[in-house]
Amino acid sequence: MGPTEKELKQLHLMEQLEKYGYISAGISFLILGMAVFVYGWVKFAREITVGPLRAVLVLMNDLLLVVILLELFRTVINFLKSRTISLEPFLHVGIIAAVRRILTIGAEMTLQGDISQPRFNQYLLDALVSMGIILALVIALYIYGLRSNSVEPTVPK
Repeated sequence: MGPTEKELKQLHLMEQLEKYGYISAGISFLILGMAVFVYGWVKFAREITVGPLRAVLVLMNDLLLVVILLELFRTVINFLKSRTISLEPFLHVGIIAAVRRILTIGAEMTLQGDISQPRFNQYLLDALVSMGIILALVIALYIYGLRSNSVEPTVPK
């Protein structure tokens, strides 16, 4: 026994609401990305004369965040087109986030100047963990690419 006409209408309404929810989330990712982009450049312009190294590192960190937000925006667009969610964009986001973390660690070490040995060891461990995450995600991306090339994706109707 299938769904009644009333249940079908309710399901259709729920699907429409879901679509608008995804559209709202996608637009939010785009707006946040644009805001971070503008904020990053404004902050860069203010700080470049004080400390160019710090200004560049902070701008790179902000721009990588923009790339993450745009990747999430693209994921929402692809979902709305195909009604399927791919693993690949999330692997990209994870790699970018780990790179951001390594840059942040490097920036903190550079800007602090003289740091204690225990603090240096903590930074080093943190950077090694992030590098391990990047390596694992790149391997996962490679394996996912092999699987994706050998299997044709199906789009539910």
